[in-house]
Amino acid sequence: MATVKDFRNDIRPNWCPGCGDFSVQAAIQRALAALGKEPHEVAIISGIGCSGRISGYIHSYGFHGVHGRALPTAQGVKLANRHLTVIASGGDGDGFGIGLNHFMHAVRRNMDITYIVMDNQIYGLTKGQHSPTSAHGFKAKTTPTGNIEHALVPAQIALAAGIGFLAQGFSSDINQLVRLVQEAIQYRGFSLLNVFSPCVTYNKINTYDWYKEHVYNLDNVPDYDPTDRAAAMRMVIETNGLCTGVIYRDDSRVPYEDLIPGYHEEPLSQLDLAMDPEVFQQTLREFA
Repeated sequence: MATVKDFRNDIRPNWCPGCGDFSVQAAIQRALAALGKEPHEVAIISGIGCSGRISGYIHSYGFHGVHGRALPTAQGVKLANRHLTVIASGGDGDGFGIGLNHFMHAVRRNMDITYIVMDNQIYGLTKGQHSPTSAHGFKAKTTPTGNIEHALVPAQIALAAGIGFLAQGFSSDINQLVRLVQEAIQYRGFSLLNVFSPCVTYNKINTYDWYKEHVYNLDNVPDYDPTDRAAAMRMVIETNGLCTGVIYRDDSRVPYEDLIPGYHEEPLSQLDLAMDPEVFQQTLREFA
């Protein structure tokens, strides 16, 4: 059985010391080992940004795609090999800016993949511009007098789109984060784990101390029911999207793969897809 060490490689992350993404990487590695996964059973697909580098820092199959396109690539990988554990990852700009449309349709489609977003409320790789989740009034290089736009709330959008599994974590709470990664992977369908992952270099507002003061941990609410969608939406609104834990889950939804007529149980990557030569020639003649 694989251990955490089996999901480590020799590539040293070039994130800034203290970046919240280190905890996300560690949580994914610990969760995969705890679930009994092997490196060859996992594919991590990432987009652009500091967070996008994570696919190269974990020993598994990996693909570093283009900005905002991690989800369509991840869905293609899952369709080609339904037995792979597919994790898409990215940041708030990658997933909720240029990639927001892909996110909405991934929720609607409900393919059995996990989407882990490292949300730091800023564009870190491009040196500190405001992002879709930056608060109103947030001062950054592109908004020196304060952001005039209002922040997008990922959890609220996910619930409105009809997501089946929604959770949020905080990089400083590694034990909860490991558990949330495990639950998100185990969920049969599309799961979103949005992680508050502070940028220690460019975001001096949403710091670790700021989150510790503002985050509302649902693990400390014994009567909270994550199967009540209306209650989940109320909680997200009341906490301004700053709640952590499993916010909502609906185990009645059927994954996309199970609904495709004639979809083979055996992965497409292992099927003999060679065309009969006569059929090939006939096809060519039809287009001659």
